[in-house]
Amino acid sequence: MNTIRKTLAVAAAAGLILGIATQATAYEGGEVKDGGTISGSIKLAGAPPARKEIQVTKDKEICGKEKHLSWDLIVGPNKGIENAVVSLTDVKKGKKWATAKATLDQNGCVYKPHVLVVPAGATVDILNSDGILHNIHTYSTANPAFNKAQPKFKKVLTADFKKPETIKVTCDAHGWMLGWIVVSDHPYVAVTDEKGEFTLKDVPPGQYKLEVWHETLGKSAKEVTVKPKEDTKLHIELAKK
Repeated sequence: MNTIRKTLAVAAAAGLILGIATQATAYEGGEVKDGGTISGSIKLAGAPPARKEIQVTKDKEICGKEKHLSWDLIVGPNKGIENAVVSLTDVKKGKKWATAKATLDQNGCVYKPHVLVVPAGATVDILNSDGILHNIHTYSTANPAFNKAQPKFKKVLTADFKKPETIKVTCDAHGWMLGWIVVSDHPYVAVTDEKGEFTLKDVPPGQYKLEVWHETLGKSAKEVTVKPKEDTKLHIELAKK
């Protein structure tokens, strides 16, 4: 019995230490004094490919109102890459990012936005603006995956995303629909605009690892130094593999 008790005590102590260590590495949000900015652009190395037209095969009266072009790689006139996700991977302390609701809309049988960034712990409202049957299918591992029908009378579905990860979203009713939900445990994350540009504000001075993720081009990382009240400019190229 004494041996069993000792074993349980050691296990409990180990669990407590592990819990403390986990809490110690969690992101801490608060006031940022003399913060700097990281801004710049993500561009494609090489000739940009033409976007392919997507064939609408179902619910054409709703889904076919506008021409659909592929979303997997959108490159602007100056080779700026749209919908790339830029984030700091090793930031432990900085500005607050309160949990809030976000919206993913199904409009014209397209996910809007194509890439949605939300704080860990956020609730997402999934809208059905089309008034037809959609089916939300998420491919996640850290968060529970779900596969739910959303009939036309169900205007809003809600889903909670508690842990950081990048989640692919599809519609089983319309096979061409594709979107992404990026769940982050800190607010230093941005999605590039149509020019491939991004900005991260109020970054505490220091050295960081900045990561760029794109659904087709993969990941790229770069070391960056942020100085007080200064704007650090970065211009990164991604290449097709």
